[in-house]
Amino acid sequence: MKQAERVTFGGGGGLDRRAELRDSPEGLQNLWNERETRVLLFWRGKLLSRRSDPERGLNQLAFVSPRHPLVAQHLSQAFFLGIGPQQEAYFAHDISSWQPDALDEMALASFVDQSEQQHPDLPAGEVFAELRLIMARLSPLQAELAASAKALFSWHHSHGFCAKCGAPSQLSQAGWQRLCPRCAALHFPRTDPVVIMLVTHGDDVLMGRSPGWPDGMYSLLAGFVEPGETLEAAVRREVQEETGVAVAQVDYLSSQPWPFPMSLMIGCHGHATSREITIDPKEIEDAIWVSRQDIMMSFAGEHPVLKPARKGAIAHFLLENWLADTLD
Repeated sequence: MKQAERVTFGGGGGLDRRAELRDSPEGLQNLWNERETRVLLFWRGKLLSRRSDPERGLNQLAFVSPRHPLVAQHLSQAFFLGIGPQQEAYFAHDISSWQPDALDEMALASFVDQSEQQHPDLPAGEVFAELRLIMARLSPLQAELAASAKALFSWHHSHGFCAKCGAPSQLSQAGWQRLCPRCAALHFPRTDPVVIMLVTHGDDVLMGRSPGWPDGMYSLLAGFVEPGETLEAAVRREVQEETGVAVAQVDYLSSQPWPFPMSLMIGCHGHATSREITIDPKEIEDAIWVSRQDIMMSFAGEHPVLKPARKGAIAHFLLENWLADTLD
């Protein structure tokens, strides 16, 4: 697929991860001290963001200097993300211990959290926002920084104890490892492979929805790859399990790092050999065949029922290329 790397979070921004520096305290300290170095702040999984001008929505990440009081003494807990195209270093730091006044916990737990949090020590207009709200507006470099840091924070949050002996583990290698002080076991960030399938039959595409999704929201089917399974086998199994539809040929299309919490979405094109749908209610709430015309109306915001796939998600990217006949 010629357009494969244009997907959101697909890289292309010139970030050099410089893995050899992760285990160099002196090298990291030197980068931390440089004037051009930038630190991306996180709070409870949300990123510090801002508007490029008052008339636009949040569309850029906001950074602080390593000398800012919120991060100045925390190099040992910061994640090193890499070096940008202008030789600027990027780090990320979590300040989730901060407790905003009058925090709306219900908003934080909503399907799409649209709340914003303004820290008193940061400029007006620089707020913590959910990545899903801004991901399609970020530059390729900022999207890669956001996806990498958010996935790392999610992994550390759920892997605080050694899987070998159960002791509390410690952050090491600038966020790219956890070390157990009791048994010396090393643990590295994991990415969960997930197949997401553009399953077609003639001029129709198979779409489904999960319980709790907003009315009219359908997307491409997806599921985790199991141990010992190929991508092709995972596509066929997931589609069969969820809808009863049989798939023959499977072609790879594109992949997308998906930091919700730490997955790699592997986009595939599945060619269905049957149309009858029998859903598994334990897996999905509904599945339907949708015509090309209906997808076009949905993307244009003109469909009476069907909502378009979220911009920035690989489902939207694959459907957009299917409509444009640019899958090959």
